[in-house]
Amino acid sequence: MSTTTTRRRTTVATLLRTAVLALLATSAVAGLAPGPALAAEGDVAWTVRTASNSYGDARSSFSYAVNPGGRVEDAMVVANRGPVTLNLAVYAADGFTTKAGQLDLLAKDGKSVAVGAWVHADRGSVTIQPGKTAQVPFTISVPDNATPGDYVGGILTSLTQADQAEGINVDRRLGIRITLRVGGELKPNLAIEDLHVTYGGAFNPFSKGDATVTYKIHNSGNAALSGQQAVSVSGPFGALSTDASGIAAPPELLPGESWTVTVPVRGVAPAVWLAATATLTPRLTDASGSTTSLEPVRATTHGWALPWMLLLVLVVLIAAVVGVLQYRRRNRVRRKTREDARVRDAVEQALRGQEPQTS
Repeated sequence: MSTTTTRRRTTVATLLRTAVLALLATSAVAGLAPGPALAAEGDVAWTVRTASNSYGDARSSFSYAVNPGGRVEDAMVVANRGPVTLNLAVYAADGFTTKAGQLDLLAKDGKSVAVGAWVHADRGSVTIQPGKTAQVPFTISVPDNATPGDYVGGILTSLTQADQAEGINVDRRLGIRITLRVGGELKPNLAIEDLHVTYGGAFNPFSKGDATVTYKIHNSGNAALSGQQAVSVSGPFGALSTDASGIAAPPELLPGESWTVTVPVRGVAPAVWLAATATLTPRLTDASGSTTSLEPVRATTHGWALPWMLLLVLVVLIAAVVGVLQYRRRNRVRRKTREDARVRDAVEQALRGQEPQTS
């Protein structure tokens, strides 16, 4: 096999594996819909769901409030819906928010430091006959020195299959989200950072243009937070204010995460000096699922909004006026010079006419 072919297959393997992991983790781990999550392809199909116990029935995800040093015992139920025996790997991993705004989990070889490190299944793999189910108990042991706040991860099942046609291994995984709130002082906080405003202007110097406001939302607290956004742009002293519309809500950010926002603001008057204000209202969800709005966070920045075409016209007019003034000044200088020369000639001629005659 040539080096080029090997590299091509390696690249295909990486891309396909990444796509499969993202798809399965997003749909199954994020808990977007209640009920069991399903992974199916050809003759291979299995589901995962929460076990029915003292924590509840038909839960869409695992959610706990635990004090530092606390311990939780629960279980995941795995069902083989296909016609072949399945041997699935079982492991836990930390969660993170992707650039697409979805929850994903670290790969099996990733380094977990929180949920993925605190969750321990009673086995590293499970074998399930066709049409059968298996319960996988797990324990969550929160360290004594765990920092208070929110943590998100998941417990997963994974199946690696060889694709003979492509010469690659495809890792398919399916899991359930685990949310932990470690007891202690909760300090929810969202910050607006790196706020900027730029103005695009318009060809017509007397028409309005578009401004673009960009900033970063940083979860600098210890609680998972979503938020509502509002952006406005105004001229000097708050005049000619324009509000942005249709701003998409940011995803729920885990502690320490950031999210970059770009907001177009239409119909902004070229008021020379703009003020852009971003307002963010954090929203905190408690263990029962209730959401509370916190005190809004605001930040303001400034930028130029110059009517370039109008400025160009003014520059041309000023240049024309300056040119006319210089031309008139040069004409006055030339006229004065000619008049001075005429006077000198007349004086010289008069002086020559008064000279005494010699015999």
